[in-house]
Amino acid sequence: MSRISSALALSIALLSATPAFAQDHAHGHDHAAGAVSAEAADAVTAVDAFHAALKAGDTAAALALLAPDVMIFEEGGAERSREEYASHHLGSDAAFAAASEATVARRSGWADGDVAWIVSEGRTTGQFNGRAVDRLTTETMVLKRHADGWRIHHIHWSSRAPG
Repeated sequence: MSRISSALALSIALLSATPAFAQDHAHGHDHAAGAVSAEAADAVTAVDAFHAALKAGDTAAALALLAPDVMIFEEGGAERSREEYASHHLGSDAAFAAASEATVARRSGWADGDVAWIVSEGRTTGQFNGRAVDRLTTETMVLKRHADGWRIHHIHWSSRAPG
């Protein structure tokens, strides 16, 4: 497919989605930043359970909340499956979560059918590996509802020093 054809296909897809959003917005569904829709409440519970499992060092519980084909982006890197995450960063993420305090300053979340997206802004502080930690954080999680509950299909983590 040529670059022009790809751009045209993307434009058509975006334009065809716009009336659905406008119609949803017109019917009183608030997509304001800083709010979690009622439809996304259970997805937020899954996100919080994932973080609680990491903090408790319960890596099996954390993995159970991830889809097998989860894509995790962090600081320019990517892990392309639950198995890859388990064999690379899961242990260090659990150790970091246990050693630090993460607070959510702002969270928004929406669901459309069986798909939800939860975006959070916060701050993580503490001590890890003998060094002070103070980071402003952003997180995006995309989840899909399965027969046995919500599973995380995508995570994007980013952080920076305050100031």
